[in-house]
Amino acid sequence: MDYKWVALSNTTLGVLMASLDINIVLIALPSIGADLKGMNAFNVLWVILGYQLVIASVLVNFGRLSDMFGRVKLYTLGFALFTIGSGLCSISTTADQLIAFRVVQATGSAFLFSNSAAIITDAFPTQERGRALGINQVSIVAGSVAGLVLGGALTTIIGWRAIFWVNLPIGIFATLWSHFKLKELAKIPTEHKLDIGGNLTFAFGLLTLLLAVTLNAILGLGTFLTVIFLLVSLAFFMTFIRIERRVKSPMFDLDLFKNRVFTSGNETIFLNALARGSFSLVMVFYLQGPLMRLSPLAAGLFLIPLSVSLSVMGPISGALSDRYGFRPLVLIGLAMSAVGFIIMTGIGESVTQREILLPLILIGGGIGIFASPNRSSIMNSVPWYRRGVASGISTTLINAGNTMSIGLAFLFMSLVTPKYILDLIFSGMPVSQTSFSPANFLISVHIVFYASAAMLFLAILIYAIGPKHASPKDTAKAKIS
Repeated sequence: MDYKWVALSNTTLGVLMASLDINIVLIALPSIGADLKGMNAFNVLWVILGYQLVIASVLVNFGRLSDMFGRVKLYTLGFALFTIGSGLCSISTTADQLIAFRVVQATGSAFLFSNSAAIITDAFPTQERGRALGINQVSIVAGSVAGLVLGGALTTIIGWRAIFWVNLPIGIFATLWSHFKLKELAKIPTEHKLDIGGNLTFAFGLLTLLLAVTLNAILGLGTFLTVIFLLVSLAFFMTFIRIERRVKSPMFDLDLFKNRVFTSGNETIFLNALARGSFSLVMVFYLQGPLMRLSPLAAGLFLIPLSVSLSVMGPISGALSDRYGFRPLVLIGLAMSAVGFIIMTGIGESVTQREILLPLILIGGGIGIFASPNRSSIMNSVPWYRRGVASGISTTLINAGNTMSIGLAFLFMSLVTPKYILDLIFSGMPVSQTSFSPANFLISVHIVFYASAAMLFLAILIYAIGPKHASPKDTAKAKIS
């Protein structure tokens, strides 16, 4: 097998496992909350949010480390950490243990996410990168959706600990495969200078920003404390920018954002994540909650059309972008997803699989069409020696958008449905029929879908007035000032 296909196979497996683990746990949260000691609504939520916050906070740092010390080396370390974290999660006996071990998992996932696109870009020629990145990037979103089905089946048939067991044999095999078969194609600098100040200020700035959004929306954090979190975050980011402009080897190359192709690609990738990041969570609420009361497995099966359409359209879109350019496919993908979300605002207090088939196909297919051309345009717009940090930046924006999307979804839903009702539903606790209003809950769901469509239309506007990158060759010639 040609090395490029070895690289694509291994990295696709890596990001598939890492992204699948987000939603495979989501679907099992009610079972986890009922079984583990010390579990409450706050702990249940942080099993998910803690994982995503860690990934979003360290991805750029890890991308920079990979540029300095070797992408394959740190990617392999990520596989090992993810596998160890999965094993520890499966033997957790308390809520605190599970949350702590999820941090170990998240650290491994961050190494996988931050290096996969860079390893592929190194291995494939320019004219084939769109298709390769399409297969790889679609696995991220497909994994997050497929996790709902697999998690539902394992939880229903075996129990929630099985969702972590499944990672062990695959993780051990993939770690050894990566160690012995992947090659370090990028030139590693002889001098290693780590931007410690930039690393810490960026990580804490992003972390406090995400905490402000999620804690306020989910737990009703007071206005005063929310403002304090936001001010602390702003102070960290301002310090970070000052550091990055002064140090000789910055962790975050701000000059990359002088490239309009790079900037518009990352703006749209963030808005797309912000729009779709909470979709699976809201659908779990809708399908398993007091409206439809489906089992975890049945709820997961409802979402299969989303995963299938995404998986089919992603590679096709990547191949088309290699031939016809990125721009039209990015805009078509965003528009399809936006239409799908608008149709979803018409669902009632119960729904059949046939009734939501079309919007799920539009949302999933749109994400698949968007993902690979947009990511390929970003990676092709930067020099080879900045691909690690470029990959880290764009993947950080995806994870930050996904995490903030959950907080915003709770915020929008709480405008109509009380927070304590949402917390009870999400943690699998019984809800009193006298305090629960089906009509209000349905309005809450509709508000989230309208907001998602609005974010996607904003992304279309930004990309439509952005740089006219007509072909991969044009993007590859883009200069970094």
